[in-house]
Amino acid sequence: MKKLLIAFALTLLTSASAFAAGQAHTNVGCGLGTMLWENKADGSILFQVLQSTTNGTSGTQTFGITSGTSECQKPGKIAQNEKLNQFVRANIDNLAKDIAMGKGETLDTFVEMMGVPSTQSDAYKTKLQANFGKIFTSDKIVMAEVIDNVVTVTNN
Repeated sequence: MKKLLIAFALTLLTSASAFAAGQAHTNVGCGLGTMLWENKADGSILFQVLQSTTNGTSGTQTFGITSGTSECQKPGKIAQNEKLNQFVRANIDNLAKDIAMGKGETLDTFVEMMGVPSTQSDAYKTKLQANFGKIFTSDKIVMAEVIDNVVTVTNN
């Protein structure tokens, strides 16, 4: 085991030159560690490891991603609406049926919860119906995938 760790460390050190300047932020992402070791990490495995471990142990990377702080960008695909999540979780079968038909009470409620203006509601329902196969990709699909797929279809 010790030899394996030494070999891994040597591999990391010898591959350090492969990283060009500006790669540290790409390699370790955002977070407190990235901000603390910002200008020292490029070209140095040691500082990139420090960035990564600081990000991982402090939890600031997860917080930064969800809040859009610590030089992190908040992902646009994530719908952070707990009511929407609960609604889709509880009504996933009826929602699938309504989207397939392009109408229905469950779809009306879903579209409203997605924040679609009433003037665009019919066009949005038609778009969801046309992309049913992209939203419900399998019969074992879960709530989070449905919402992510709807957001992807919406943004395309």
